[in-house]
Amino acid sequence: MGNQFNFRAVKNFLSSSTGGGILLFLCVIISLIIANSPLAEGFQNLLATPLGFETEHVHLRYGLKQWIDDGLMAIFFLLVGLEIKRELVEGELSSPKKAILPILAAMGGAVVPALIYLGFNYGEPTEHGWGIPMATDIAFALAIISLLDRRVPASLKIFLAALAIVDDLLAILVIALFYSTELHFTFLAYAGLILLLLIGFNRFGVKNIWLYIIPGVFIWYFVHHSGIHATIAGVLVAMTLPVKTKDGHSPLVKLEHALSNPVNLLIIPLFALVNTNITIHQEMIGGLTTPLGLGIIVGLFFGKTVGIFLTTWICVKSKLANLPDLAGWNHIVGVGMLGGIGFTMSIFISMLSFSDPLFVEEAKFSVLIGSLLSGFGGYWFLTAQSKRKKTIASSPVN
Repeated sequence: MGNQFNFRAVKNFLSSSTGGGILLFLCVIISLIIANSPLAEGFQNLLATPLGFETEHVHLRYGLKQWIDDGLMAIFFLLVGLEIKRELVEGELSSPKKAILPILAAMGGAVVPALIYLGFNYGEPTEHGWGIPMATDIAFALAIISLLDRRVPASLKIFLAALAIVDDLLAILVIALFYSTELHFTFLAYAGLILLLLIGFNRFGVKNIWLYIIPGVFIWYFVHHSGIHATIAGVLVAMTLPVKTKDGHSPLVKLEHALSNPVNLLIIPLFALVNTNITIHQEMIGGLTTPLGLGIIVGLFFGKTVGIFLTTWICVKSKLANLPDLAGWNHIVGVGMLGGIGFTMSIFISMLSFSDPLFVEEAKFSVLIGSLLSGFGGYWFLTAQSKRKKTIASSPVN
């Protein structure tokens, strides 16, 4: 009985956002250790191992790392797309009154870091990386705020989740519009036709998930060859799944539940393992004080906090929206800091921003430092606010 209980406890822990966040953090540590050990070259060779097949008409042979970045991450984006659609239809983004604060806060939290980055890098060869500090890593941010448990209002967690989902949508749009290569319209047309088929399935209430996933694989293939980053296919497919059919069945929720653990416990940790494999050298540490490094670190840690707080303040003071229940302004500052955990999305955009491998490595390292500062800073700040509130509450009344 004891062993069964322990197994269940471990399973529940891994299934939680806290467990996923800790696993992600462990993969980052392991990846950095490998990259700075004698195993580094062998690991890089493993990641370059070609997999798949190729014919005159079908091109599906890529290195292991590219399969993870372009293939498995499309499944991650599929899950993100499902979460966005569910929130838009029946969740925290389903009505203007509910959605206005997290939407505008996410926009402020994206624009201010981008402007800070451009302030450091305007006219520099690294100027194109302005999208890097715009992103919030939903898995890490929610894992850290979950560790705070009852020390923060439950409404604050909902606010951060909604904000991070909108942030993901903004990042997806930025990738599609500004970080895609030369477009091939024939492949886009093929993808568009299949997408219309899936929209038709939705309209007629088709609830078999495989009738969306199998055509979705072909959409991924055509988008991949069109010049738009292949992961966008995951979002496109997600938007076609019905939230509810006439009999009350929800293919979207069913697929979301099915993907949640594989994405959080396998795909995101794998992505972290292969993309934080950074060999740290003197030039890279020096790179933290270059326009590239400062733009990312200051953008994530300071820009996100200022952008989210300032936009929230304007919304509340203009009576467009109200603060989350039981939350104060110090809570919004803490959430703004947690929003600076860019990690997955920021590293992803780093790889799309530069062709120079040194810039990519410096950007990844800067994202790592900026995200750590934001994560520890947000956790410490919100913990301090909780202790301060308890101290005031327990003080004798004069």
